[in-house]
Amino acid sequence: MALAPLTPVYPLDPAAARPPRVLSIAGSDPSGGAGIQADLKSIAANGGYGMAVITALTAQNTKGVRSVHVPPVGFLREQLDAISEDITVDAVKIGMLGDAEVIGEVRRWLVEVRPAVVVLDPVMIATSGDRLLESSAEEALRALLPLADLITPNLPELAMLLGEDEARDWASALAQGKRLAASTGSTVLVKGGHLAGEECPDALVNTTGLLSQDVVEVPGPRVATSNSHGTGCSLSSAMATAKARLGSWEEALHEVKPWLQEALARSGELEVGQGNGPVHHFHGQGQLRPGGFAAQLWDAAELELAEIHALGFIGGLQSGALSKEHFGYYLAQDALYLNGYSRVLARAGALAPSEDEQLFWAKGSQQCLEVESELHRNWLGGRMATETGPVTKAYVDHLLAASASGSYGVLVAAILPCYWLYAEVGQRLHHEFVAAGEPAGHPYADWLRTYADEAFAEATRKAIDVVDVAARAASAAERTAMHEAFVQSCRYETAFFDAPRLHA
Repeated sequence: MALAPLTPVYPLDPAAARPPRVLSIAGSDPSGGAGIQADLKSIAANGGYGMAVITALTAQNTKGVRSVHVPPVGFLREQLDAISEDITVDAVKIGMLGDAEVIGEVRRWLVEVRPAVVVLDPVMIATSGDRLLESSAEEALRALLPLADLITPNLPELAMLLGEDEARDWASALAQGKRLAASTGSTVLVKGGHLAGEECPDALVNTTGLLSQDVVEVPGPRVATSNSHGTGCSLSSAMATAKARLGSWEEALHEVKPWLQEALARSGELEVGQGNGPVHHFHGQGQLRPGGFAAQLWDAAELELAEIHALGFIGGLQSGALSKEHFGYYLAQDALYLNGYSRVLARAGALAPSEDEQLFWAKGSQQCLEVESELHRNWLGGRMATETGPVTKAYVDHLLAASASGSYGVLVAAILPCYWLYAEVGQRLHHEFVAAGEPAGHPYADWLRTYADEAFAEATRKAIDVVDVAARAASAAERTAMHEAFVQSCRYETAFFDAPRLHA
């Protein structure tokens, strides 16, 4: 019987994998290091498609700002409306606004269009110390803050927004971030760049429960360089892009911070200007783009899925002709496998670089044990297999070896097929079962219905994204090891479905 085509649980077609469309509303920097020029580079470097609406023209270079020209606000309106009438904007980064009239026009557009992600970098003072916002416009800017999802002030700007003295230590900076977050309802990114010392932490602060905790701190070393021109612009536009792509501020910061650190560390390679030079936005050119590693893995997964769907076990499960002996053996081995798999997921949680990923793997580990318990109670009648089959043992041993490798990337790549292939096989089986009219008396009807669980499909998509992000942070050698671990687990998935036949 021919299998009807299905959209994969994790679609990798060009439309589904398109880069987020990110709009920068900011001033122009003819030297290319800050403003919309930095924004567009950051958006592209972080996997987005960049667009720009210009709020102001500056005459500046790496040594300072000479003058600022603000075009008529009516032209700003035309730019904004031209974009939103034609293009769906996935995220917006707002930078230099200049005066109260410009701020009012941007506010009108935000209220009307309501973009899904809004990052506001309250540009008030340039790195050179030049003032970029009229003092009369400060109140208008404060009124704009609640429309932002994320606010990214430097410490002088944070103090100005609160009407307080600038923080001189990290604890004071976090306290100011909490006050701004509480007064606006937005998430605030508190940045340690203006503090002294060898460490340069950043922290997401939100007091409304939108984060895993009120303060999510990401430590990092200070990069010794004077090339910091446009750092705030670059960080805020990168965060907007990463949030639109990853869906989480915490994941976004964990990805963007190392990128910016490397952009600062390699800024000297550009040799631009005699003052504060720009960061090297494209230091990672040639590295994996978002979704690229997942696409490579899908090529391997598709080959294995074809093998799985050709197995007699799958055909018998779909038709109902599968023997109870074979099905019972599969379930008993699955219970044994899940017990070991839960330990491997717990290990992934221990190695995870972010709290979001730690919680994800911990939840998966707990659910494995719950599923194992359910198998014993409802399907196995409390009977536990006393003998671990050779395929089950080999598969679990492979996962345990990956967990002992010390590489988070290799471990999560080895884990992934139990999510991805299982979800794809389950989707196919459930689809065919429903297409056949859910035949009355089908002995495995209840089991096939469990494959419609969207929560597991969503967890699968999350797991794939986690592996893809890990691959982008990995070395070439580690990515090769990740690919090999994934392929080997795919083969064990096929063997696991075929094990009941070999056991008979």
